[in-house]
Amino acid sequence: MSTPKPSRHASQEVDAYLDALPENDRAALERLRGIIRETAPDCTERVSYGVPIFRLERDLVGMSAAKNHCSLHSMSPPLMKAMAKELKGFKVSGATVQFTPEKPLPKELVIKIVRERMKE
Repeated sequence: MSTPKPSRHASQEVDAYLDALPENDRAALERLRGIIRETAPDCTERVSYGVPIFRLERDLVGMSAAKNHCSLHSMSPPLMKAMAKELKGFKVSGATVQFTPEKPLPKELVIKIVRERMKE
């Protein structure tokens, strides 16, 4: 089984996803994108199943916007369980933590989630 190769236009697909969002959601996810890329500078990005995904040999994390919230998809329910104390105050569902542009995820928390995913 081969690993999918990133599209030459993958970053533009993520840009297009973000450009289609309302300003406050776009700003929140652009901030999140920056933190992820800063933490995992060698990751590639693409849109898969309608969601921007960051990949380092395999899917690392994803992000998305919905009507009433934004999400960071950790792709790891066990990690979200292990970080329950640190995620207090945010809604967590499976491998996804929800937040709003008005109450974004703290940078340190995003960095920890990405680093832990890199270890997995």
